Amino acid sequence: MPSPVTTDPANRLDTPLVTPVYVWDPLVRLFHWSLAAGFFTAFLVEDNLLDVHVWAGYLVLALIAVRLVWGVVGTPYARFDDFVRGPRQVGAYLKSMLTGHAPRYLGHNPAGGIMVVVVLLAVTTTGVSGLMLYGAQEFAGPLAGSMSTVSNATAHDLEAVHAFLANLTFVLVIAHLAGVLFSSLAHHENLVGAMLTGFKRRED
Repeated sequence: MPSPVTTDPANRLDTPLVTPVYVWDPLVRLFHWSLAAGFFTAFLVEDNLLDVHVWAGYLVLALIAVRLVWGVVGTPYARFDDFVRGPRQVGAYLKSMLTGHAPRYLGHNPAGGIMVVVVLLAVTTTGVSGLMLYGAQEFAGPLAGSMSTVSNATAHDLEAVHAFLANLTFVLVIAHLAGVLFSSLAHHENLVGAMLTGFKRRED
């Protein structure tokens, strides 16, 4: 488990270097933007364009599967052990945010790390509930065999659960964007640009 930048030389940001640091590898960046595109496509079209909605859901679940693997074997800043921290560290970081003294991290900060985990869980459960609903209502998809025999009442409940999870994920995405904006302003850097180029500045 990495330490905050103030104590971990490998993650410190007070070393004066002229060249930027390569943080986000191509797979992380492709995953990030593809997941956003897939989720918002499915969220916006709903079942008005059912085929588009379903295939966007398939894409999202496939991306999640790849990201879970990459979170274990990927580049240093992509790995879960770089940014998934315990409640005490997350709480301390949130407190430092409120006082205006949040330390800067090259990778995800503790709040950003927990948000990554929560969003991955929310998107996954939304996608799985969608597969279940697709099987129950349309008798199609990989879960059709097990879901096609459920009652109409159960299918209706699944529809409500799927909609709730989709809306919850949307709220989490908005919270994520707020966190990105806060960190960008607090540390005077373009985090959106960093997720496009992969580079962040080293010095603080």
